[in-house]
Amino acid sequence: MRALPVGGHALLVELDAAEEVEAFHAELLRRRAAGALPRVREIVPAARTILLDGLDDPRALAAELPGWTVPPLTAGAGPECEIPVRYDGPDLAEVAGMWGVRSEDIPDIIGGTVFRVAFCGFAPGFGYLTGLPEHRHVPRRATPRTSVPAGSLALAGPYAGVYPRSSPGGWQLIGATDTVLWDPRREPAALLAPGTRVRFTEEAS
Repeated sequence: MRALPVGGHALLVELDAAEEVEAFHAELLRRRAAGALPRVREIVPAARTILLDGLDDPRALAAELPGWTVPPLTAGAGPECEIPVRYDGPDLAEVAGMWGVRSEDIPDIIGGTVFRVAFCGFAPGFGYLTGLPEHRHVPRRATPRTSVPAGSLALAGPYAGVYPRSSPGGWQLIGATDTVLWDPRREPAALLAPGTRVRFTEEAS
């Protein structure tokens, strides 16, 4: 772990692996809920870092962090969100071939996986979901699409994600949902937040 003060009121914590980031983020949320964390305005996880912004004394917290005990992330931690999906994506058969299964097996594989929002980015409402075992990781497409429909369920590397709006993208598209991931009229606007567990259920196509 490496903690770097950023400006006068922020701290950037660098960790070695995504799993460490998720566990450390969960510990930060636990301590904040228990009143055991100094006042902080925002906690923003990324792939290998967590930014704590709005601290009164980031250097004091940086000195304290090495003494923390951070338990491994437990499977049942965090709120849960269920998203219905139609498995009719244009890359479904290709992903099935990479996995050595039939296309019709993919809904059970995805549905049997508990995903977790590791961090958000790329577009408002887009959550990078971890949980796929390593043998289910797939590469990005060699040629990205210029337009991916909103609601597309996609895979790339260790992540799954749902496109909250139409945009270019190079992930493998295996399905789609009508669930609204980002709505500025809603509070909160983003359906998914870091730490949320996500389950995908099969919807008739």
